[in-house]
Amino acid sequence: MPDDVRARQRTGTGLGLLLALVLGAVLLTALPEDDDRQDAGDCIPHTVGAWSADNRLTGEFARYGDDATRADDWTGGDGTHSVRLPDGRVLWLFSDTYLGQVYAPPNPVGESFAWRDTTAPLVRNSAVLMREDRLEATLPAPLFPDPAPDQWRWPVAARVEPREPGSHEQVVRVLLWVRTAGAAPWIYGTPTATEVATLSLPDLRVESITKVFDQQLVPDASRRVLFGTTLIKEDGWTYVFGGDDGQAASRPVSSAYVARVPEGRLGEPSAWQYWNGSTWDPGAHPAPVLGNERKRTGVGSAYSVVRKDGTYVLFTMAAGTAGLTTVTSYWACSPTGPWHGPTRNFGAALPDGEVAAYNPQVHSAVSDSASGAGSGGGRLVLSYDVNWLEPAAAAAQLNRNVSLYRPRFVTLTLKPRK
Repeated sequence: MPDDVRARQRTGTGLGLLLALVLGAVLLTALPEDDDRQDAGDCIPHTVGAWSADNRLTGEFARYGDDATRADDWTGGDGTHSVRLPDGRVLWLFSDTYLGQVYAPPNPVGESFAWRDTTAPLVRNSAVLMREDRLEATLPAPLFPDPAPDQWRWPVAARVEPREPGSHEQVVRVLLWVRTAGAAPWIYGTPTATEVATLSLPDLRVESITKVFDQQLVPDASRRVLFGTTLIKEDGWTYVFGGDDGQAASRPVSSAYVARVPEGRLGEPSAWQYWNGSTWDPGAHPAPVLGNERKRTGVGSAYSVVRKDGTYVLFTMAAGTAGLTTVTSYWACSPTGPWHGPTRNFGAALPDGEVAAYNPQVHSAVSDSASGAGSGGGRLVLSYDVNWLEPAAAAAQLNRNVSLYRPRFVTLTLKPRK
């Protein structure tokens, strides 16, 4: 791994998700994978149509984060995911999160930025509630406690589903990534396990956390797979996508994987089935559905998938150095692929400084289509996270300008590719 990339890995100042999940995209080359081939049925190639900054949502997180009336709520974070609750509220989930007090500008060095004290607490995860497009409360943080010393939990995708198949009672299932502190090149933690947390409704109490996919015995940490970066609900199944950390060791790219679980059974390890390259296998032997080491193509570990009519569209950071600023997409006719692309890129607006965009996530909870799959067209809302790249200066920069470490949002449409 190049020294300049290794130097930017996790420092414990909120950089973890940026460096663990996106720098693989920076190492890719821009070779397409049969991007013009079309499969049978109503599946046709799709790409990004119009897109624009969503200043309303970006501004709402800025407003909430800058609110100085409480010192124990969210002031910045990354790993942005969301799920709409049955009563209409939206639960926003974050990985590394700053709490504490935010102070009005100027900051201590005279800049016109809102700022926080360097002693502000940093927790591994948090959850914020939105009601009628307005953020209103942070749940007690961290919401998901550390599973063991030197381990932590990052929440990823979530959905509301029946407590068990056929039940009228609903719960929230949250996918969790467990990582364990490690030495270089794993200074942001080694992939350890995928868990599923069950939250009660409507009070969002954590009832249980179940390990569904343990990777501790996989000797090559770069080939350990964590599931939950994104999910799709379809025909009584939940399709759960995941990725490895190939870029953290000697491999040039990260690969995408997919599993499926019957509705109501996300928290049951025995109900999970993994795509092994030819069939769904309950034996937990997943094979990549996107990622080619020979061609040096693949995804960042944090990516998002939606369904547009009969076509699946995957958003990830672009190839090459554009991966710090640019989102691209692939398309497929099935969650298992074959995936074609990359297709049209679009740029992520960034503040000044040595910063990068990462973790592109579509939020069906606040898009025109709230089906959970983006089906039926309309406006999609996509977020990306922002962080400071240089570890030696990261903590100081994120505190002297609190607006840096917060999600930005864009709205976009998908269109058939000609």
